[in-house]
Amino acid sequence: MTDNRMRSCLQDAVARLTGAGVPDAAIDARRLLRAARGTPAGDPDRDLDPAERLRFDQFIRQRAARRPVSRILGQRSFWQRDFHVTDAVLDPRPDTETLVEAALREPFSRVLDLGTGSGCILLSLLDERPGTVGVGTDLSADALGVAGRNARQLGLSDRASFLRSDWFADVNATFDLIVSNPPYIAEAELAGLAPEVREHDPRIALTPGGDGLDAYRAIAAGALAHLVPGGGIFLEIGPTQGPVVAALLTAAGLQDIRVLPDLDGRDRVVAARAPRQ
Repeated sequence: MTDNRMRSCLQDAVARLTGAGVPDAAIDARRLLRAARGTPAGDPDRDLDPAERLRFDQFIRQRAARRPVSRILGQRSFWQRDFHVTDAVLDPRPDTETLVEAALREPFSRVLDLGTGSGCILLSLLDERPGTVGVGTDLSADALGVAGRNARQLGLSDRASFLRSDWFADVNATFDLIVSNPPYIAEAELAGLAPEVREHDPRIALTPGGDGLDAYRAIAAGALAHLVPGGGIFLEIGPTQGPVVAALLTAAGLQDIRVLPDLDGRDRVVAARAPRQ
């Protein structure tokens, strides 16, 4: 007879995920159990009803195939907010909160988010700063649809607009602040990424190909034309890219270059400023 007690189902799920090489198997199994039930875990000896057991088994099957929990549930927490995610957008990562935290130290009323994806950076900034407005660009129409849904969900549709654009190509305005988490993985590094990233994040959001720096080259080339005097720019980087991205921004005429670490002490953000006139 099948044991449908939550305790037994959870133990079986953890074993399945561990056997599949899933990191933090117990944490993921508990989160998926809560989602399958729609409520906190409760009595561990209570039976799951048939619908709950079916949902939980489906969730665990997907996670064992290395599909990220956020993509199974369609939701990712970022900067203490919940964002809708699909296979069209990069799964927001805690490392990117370093960029949001740094950008919030700046004064701004108009912000541009290049390669907005789910909109998590732009919308987090706007939500923290009432009265500010912003534009998010992306080359993917599907990604822009996700960002628009998140703006509506957070009640920010009146302050956030979205534009299909290849970096600055269709942007005809200037901003106090530019932010971006562009694709920066080198082509040769893709094979070494975790399956959750390599097989589920959109390739266009991971790598521009080649050495991984083409997005920074494009952003550096257009930054001054789209920043007000003294305006700031904050770019997420891979942990070895600080010096070369800083050099690109310096060569483009930006000033006050800083490389900022994440919570693990790794280089994570390059910040710069347009000259003051």
